Amino acid sequence: MRPATWFLVALAATGVACRQDMHDQPRLEPYEQSTFFADGRAMRPQVEGTVARGELFADDHLYRGRVDGELAESYPFDVTQDVLERGRERFGIFCAPCHDATGSGNGIVVQRGMKRPESFHADRLVESPPGYFFDVITNGFGVMYDYADRIPAEDRWGIAAYVQTLQRTRRATLEDVPASIRASLLQEAGR
Repeated sequence: MRPATWFLVALAATGVACRQDMHDQPRLEPYEQSTFFADGRAMRPQVEGTVARGELFADDHLYRGRVDGELAESYPFDVTQDVLERGRERFGIFCAPCHDATGSGNGIVVQRGMKRPESFHADRLVESPPGYFFDVITNGFGVMYDYADRIPAEDRWGIAAYVQTLQRTRRATLEDVPASIRASLLQEAGR
């Protein structure tokens, strides 16, 4: 035989001989039984109080919408124009399908047969603190499911601020408009 043929035969033989079943290692699979531990489980429970890196949500005001156990009457940070814009954007994505763009509760899914949510302009909701809206977005209410795993806490506060802005638009008076803008509005209205 030629040397190249010997080489190929030797290579094939070593390739077959060195096969290791790495996919079939002696280990326990998740949820498999084990005789090693007294409870018979292979998976060990998490140590109580364990917090994943970057997941310590100790600020009750920011992450739970509560201050001293009560629904927050204030926001955990300053509500700026950027916060309201972000809240408006997130509201349009997550809330408007049911609540519609004005918060009246006549969104597209309601028009197609889903239960109508209460209008944000109802007296009960107008008088609710921002922590209430944050809590409902976080934990759900009635047929509305929770959004805690879909919307970050800061965005939930932004949505709450935007909802309160929507409420204010229905009840605003001319005196609520800043003086610098009020003059131009009166001029446009012909007064």
